[in-house]
Amino acid sequence: MAELNYHHLRYFWVIAHQRSLTRAAEQLHVSQSALSIQLRQLEERLGHALFERRNRRLVLTEAGRIALAHADTIFRSGEELMSTLKGRPTDDRQVLRIGAVATLSRNFQMQWLRPLVGRPDVELVLQSGSLRELLMGLGAHTLDVVLSNHAVPRDQGSGWQSHLIGEQPVSLVSAPPQEAAAGAALRFPQDLADQPVLLPSSTSSIRTSFDLLMELAGVRPVVLAEVDDMALLRLMARETGALALVPPVVVRDELRSGVLVERCQVPQIQESFYAITARRRFPHPVLKEMVGSLMAAS
Repeated sequence: MAELNYHHLRYFWVIAHQRSLTRAAEQLHVSQSALSIQLRQLEERLGHALFERRNRRLVLTEAGRIALAHADTIFRSGEELMSTLKGRPTDDRQVLRIGAVATLSRNFQMQWLRPLVGRPDVELVLQSGSLRELLMGLGAHTLDVVLSNHAVPRDQGSGWQSHLIGEQPVSLVSAPPQEAAAGAALRFPQDLADQPVLLPSSTSSIRTSFDLLMELAGVRPVVLAEVDDMALLRLMARETGALALVPPVVVRDELRSGVLVERCQVPQIQESFYAITARRRFPHPVLKEMVGSLMAAS
């Protein structure tokens, strides 16, 4: 087996962090042509391209992202050695980069992350954004997994894989009703006629299902607000007293404390949660472990 040339690896490491051959060459005090040759020799030794050019920019490939993670560890080893000899603890953990759709329930995210939080061998990097932005990060290997309440189509071009990681019922919740109405159960759907409600935005799958149920029943509630952020929807339910359409996991703490109460569970509607990954030749070991446990449990 061919041995790794650590001189070449260091050149790659600087290029990867600078994201520019020009800046890397200046830092290393070598010519760009010499640097390109060293990089090509490393790629030949490893058997994989480490960079690809996109719009005149250097972007790490999947193999490049993995090589950089190892290079970071290797070139940090000197500092770790000094730390060990001086009695300071060292850090040898795997980084898992997780993107979550900004509108996703924070309570559900925490529920999924709980097995990872506090693991001494895992460092979590969390990022929120739109599904489109996060999928771009997944494709560029800057994210390992995206959490979403929407599955994405699987095709040969993208290689996206949507793993179902949970399903939650959907309920109508509100502040505790006044004494006069406290004893009367909410009848669904007839009692929603002309009733003020807070709903997820029209892009939500549960909103689409709810609107269909209302249309079939011939019932028209009064929509006070459409909110695409579940955290804000929870706060508005607390402040307005209006009925809010949410998965109970979103308002779990409020239900436990009695600030909000579940008025009824909405039939035929569930919210699904997905862990979206990309097809990888080198899957992240921690993510592979988590997805594997989900598949075993299903």
